[in-house]
Amino acid sequence: MNLQAENVSWSVEAKQIVDAVTLAVAEGEFVGLLGPNGSGKSSLLRTIYRMLQPDAGVIELDGANVWHIAPREVARQMAVVMQERTGDFDFSVNEIVMMGRNPHKGMFDRDTIRDFQLVDDALARVDMTDFAQRSFLTLSGGEKQRVLIARALVQQARVLVLDEPTNHLDIHYQLEILELVKNLGVTTVAALHELNLAAFYCDRLYVLKAGRMVASGTPEAVLCPDLIRDVYDVWSEVSTHPLTGKLTITFFPEKVGHRLNGNNKRQII
Repeated sequence: MNLQAENVSWSVEAKQIVDAVTLAVAEGEFVGLLGPNGSGKSSLLRTIYRMLQPDAGVIELDGANVWHIAPREVARQMAVVMQERTGDFDFSVNEIVMMGRNPHKGMFDRDTIRDFQLVDDALARVDMTDFAQRSFLTLSGGEKQRVLIARALVQQARVLVLDEPTNHLDIHYQLEILELVKNLGVTTVAALHELNLAAFYCDRLYVLKAGRMVASGTPEAVLCPDLIRDVYDVWSEVSTHPLTGKLTITFFPEKVGHRLNGNNKRQII
């Protein structure tokens, strides 16, 4: 399933948060959405999964405007892992993950053997089987994130929208979750903070700054020291790792960046 956002804008109290952004995610692609805090990444994603209605522009799934599709049908096609956590209601991990089956059921339908099997499989894939009966509210931030990923897996949607899916996770689970998502083979757009992870896992990247799209393309085309300096206000060196063949980015504080930039043997921009 293809996902497209065309000239999408959204504002609040006359402040432009997302400004005429266009992006496209082809079927099976893993696309990363990059940018510093306040760049509009989460707001753009919220317009994509219908939490926020854009002031202008259109979001489409396989050419159909998401605002012209019934919410339940959108939920069958698109699974979302939001940055926010659930509120004060106390559900077990098992119950949270089972909620991913709701778009596939009528109001009075009971959980089936197939539903329970999907939940068990999803919890196993995120290494949370032993937590199935635990209260969701007692989990750490990283454990909650893994449960929410499991809920998205149970939903069996063809499009996955992730808002900082590795937030609160240690490096082991950051790699495990992104490896899992990558191997699902579904159309995926994810807001990411960690540039090295984005370079390793994403097929293509879009970069936001102050609500506007400033770059798009493959990681190799996008992640250069000039852009990183302009968008993130940080010095960096970008190289290709000899083992993985993927980009590796090293960051430097201002004083080190200036010193290295003045060294003719090693230019860092």
